[in-house]
Amino acid sequence: MTSQYSIRWTRRLVATLMLLVSAGASAQLEITVTGGVERAAPIAIVPFSSPESIDFDVARIIEADLARTGLFDTLSRNDMLETPSDIAQFNSANWRAVSMDNVVIGQLRLDPNTGNVGARFWLVDALRNQQLLGFDMPAVPPAQLRYLAHQIADLVFEKLTGFPGAFNTRIAYVAADGLGYQRRFELVIADADGFNPRTVATSREPIMSPAWAPDRRHIAYVGYERGRSAVYIHELESGKVRKLVSERGINGSPTWSPDGSRMAVTLSFESNPDIYVIDLTSGQRTRLTEHFGIDTEPAWAPDGESLVFTSDRGGQPQIYRIAATGGNPERITFDGKQNLKASYSPDGKTLVLVNYDQGSYRIATMELETRRLTRLTDGRLDESPGFAPNGAVIIYATQSGNSAELATVSLDGRVKTRLRQAGDVREPAWSPLAR
Repeated sequence: MTSQYSIRWTRRLVATLMLLVSAGASAQLEITVTGGVERAAPIAIVPFSSPESIDFDVARIIEADLARTGLFDTLSRNDMLETPSDIAQFNSANWRAVSMDNVVIGQLRLDPNTGNVGARFWLVDALRNQQLLGFDMPAVPPAQLRYLAHQIADLVFEKLTGFPGAFNTRIAYVAADGLGYQRRFELVIADADGFNPRTVATSREPIMSPAWAPDRRHIAYVGYERGRSAVYIHELESGKVRKLVSERGINGSPTWSPDGSRMAVTLSFESNPDIYVIDLTSGQRTRLTEHFGIDTEPAWAPDGESLVFTSDRGGQPQIYRIAATGGNPERITFDGKQNLKASYSPDGKTLVLVNYDQGSYRIATMELETRRLTRLTDGRLDESPGFAPNGAVIIYATQSGNSAELATVSLDGRVKTRLRQAGDVREPAWSPLAR
């Protein structure tokens, strides 16, 4: 008997995926956090001092970024015994008295000549009375203060965890509005915290499989025109759209090579759905797989030397690995009835995938060296997982009633975040880190 997800997976290939929604697609995502580590690290983000003409609370953004990870327990401003804005004003005894491990203090500065705003901040270990960080952030226009706050949060997060921060990255996702012939699909880009959503493509026909280029300036996706699929490349700054491939049959699952020079896709114009690699400069295609089964959902290893993909050549969808130059694929998943939609962690040591077992589709990770599989979520129909660019969390889509919403989960499964929106939101893709 064919499972529900197998049906969905096959329908994705033939462009009959139906998204049922009830509200506008471009609304801002609402974020809630559940769970946390056994002892989240106490941290205080003191309100930054600023000129009266600047009405923006940078400290609130930093606080929200850190709290959203579940790794930090932020101190209420009502419990602060002092609010210093300079390292010379800092009194560690006042912070030890409220059991703080670390404190962030800072100030905003207005350049009267340009109108731009800069920031100076410090991260202080209150227990040791020791400065851990001190930065003068470059001045930015007032409209970019949210991004400046994310940059500060990135620096603090990396200093305290060892992971690069990913607060100043973006996510792309597919949203939809309307029912039946009135439905509309949108490709939306938002900040990693859900703010500043922007629609970059819209269609009455499905939009699927967004994938960021390594340069963060382009997004590939699958779109449809009069029922025929194509893989498009959208240049974000100019809005220019390039149709990369539109053969008869399936054109799907685009994914960029780590150096941005090639793209792996699923095409079926020669026979069954197989994996191809397209050189983006010359347009030359290399067929990697040739099998009577369905081969789809390719994902590059970080070193660009190999790819993983989903195939039902063994009877049920499982994950296989193949060299980027072709050859015999190797099956690498065996735990559970099905495994689908795999992608690599930034260090190349772990896969995240959808694992089907006991009637549910859940997000799981698999260590490539040991092949140990760990299930992280407990939803009925979780899908489209991918690592954050710093490798610290995983983003995915999960069923919520009759629609879907985005979510994240920590690598140990303890911290879960829901990015809710009125309507149906699927297929998230997290941008690379800024270079």
